[in-house]
Amino acid sequence: MQTRRRPRAARELASRTPALVLCALAASLGVASAAMAETIVVDDQVQVRDSGVAKPKRGVTMSDVEAKFGPPVTKHDAVGKPPITRWDYQGFSVFFEHDRVIHAVTTAG
Repeated sequence: MQTRRRPRAARELASRTPALVLCALAASLGVASAAMAETIVVDDQVQVRDSGVAKPKRGVTMSDVEAKFGPPVTKHDAVGKPPITRWDYQGFSVFFEHDRVIHAVTTAG
């Protein structure tokens, strides 16, 4: 009796499915936890609190950030390749790659 083998593409997909599911689960958990809380340091103690601070979303341009939030308190020079720039506002900092937001974090100030 001859055994039937699945096509190569089906075997490859089946072997990658557990890894893909695990990656998707890890990504969704990371997004959910990032959306619910901020990690801060108070009196040298790390604490987690809800963040009610409005911050720009990923992908927004520098000009859009400045139009919505006003001029930053501090504009740091770009460093590295690709160039990463940080703008500090009262209560949050924004990180740009070229002219697009890649991350915004709540700060104690």
